[in-house]
Amino acid sequence: MDGFLGRYRNLSVLVIVIMAQLVLLAVQVKNNQDVRLIRVWAVTAMTPLARVLEGIRANTFGVAGEYWQLLEVRSENRTMKVDLDRLKLENQYLKEELATAKRVEAMASFVQRNPSKTIGARIIGAGSGMNSKVVFIDRGSTSGVLKGMPVITPDGIVGKVTASYPVGAQVMLITDPTFACGVVSDKSRIHGTVRGQGNNQLLVDYIQNEQQVAVGEVFYTSGDDRIFPKGLPVGPVRVARQGKLFKEIYLAPTAFEKGLEEVLVVLEGVHQQIPDLLPGAGTGPEAKPLAPPPSESVPTPVDATPQQKPDQKLSTDADKLLEKYRSIGEQQGVRYGNPGRVPNFNAPPPVVKPPAPKTETPPAAPVVPPN
Repeated sequence: MDGFLGRYRNLSVLVIVIMAQLVLLAVQVKNNQDVRLIRVWAVTAMTPLARVLEGIRANTFGVAGEYWQLLEVRSENRTMKVDLDRLKLENQYLKEELATAKRVEAMASFVQRNPSKTIGARIIGAGSGMNSKVVFIDRGSTSGVLKGMPVITPDGIVGKVTASYPVGAQVMLITDPTFACGVVSDKSRIHGTVRGQGNNQLLVDYIQNEQQVAVGEVFYTSGDDRIFPKGLPVGPVRVARQGKLFKEIYLAPTAFEKGLEEVLVVLEGVHQQIPDLLPGAGTGPEAKPLAPPPSESVPTPVDATPQQKPDQKLSTDADKLLEKYRSIGEQQGVRYGNPGRVPNFNAPPPVVKPPAPKTETPPAAPVVPPN
């Protein structure tokens, strides 16, 4: 290189001087866009290099920056998911509290309207068997809960107490196959016996095929079993069809529609009236009854059988037996419908003494003053 410069020193100096002159001219000369040539050359020469450097930065430092940003976004997303889960749990808890408050309010309103003496209880467990139809409540003998007492809700009957412990009790549900109680329909007043089937349906037994029972008709407790007070809802009719011996009627228990959490134990039952039909409900227009016929004097034969007076009450053997049992219970101080005590029906009926005849006192003789 030194030999080349020494040999072509004059030429090298000339090239350097020309290049310097061109640079000076480029610094001074401007193009049509009022940009100096030196700037144009510099930008043109540096643009490819800048493009390469920017590509390297975008593919290395840019990816690293986006990676760190992705980590931050992932952390924020995880935090938001935790907050969302917490809010969902709080929302579910508030919904449960609101539903519990509504159930308690409905139960309190039912207790105020119902004449029976009841006590509230909460279901704390269920039976361990696969087909078990029993539950456990947190009220026992210390709270006055005894074996045989009915368990209800404002929507219908639930079951009866089969075992009572000091701080808890076992309740057989109405869906148990061994459960049975007397029922009566609200429209046709047909009496029957409801039995559990082990599922979500109840069978009303001992109703003749000739009797008419419509789908949607509601059955209530009749009080014939001496456990459940009369007038408590059991459920509406879902299926009503002809059977071999008796009509097949299946009910949907209304007490289980909203689930069982809080129940009422009837300590002292009081019978109620079964709700009657609304005027015109399920019936069409009726014709006006005819006017009574004009009275005619018809001679009565001598050997005719005397007719029963209109105000005379019909009395059957069943009515006499029921009146006898009722009088025995009143004599022993047992109220009809109380599941805690059962009167001794073998005791003789009370003897009603006839009233003593009144004796008339003769009027006193008038006193005549002496003359």
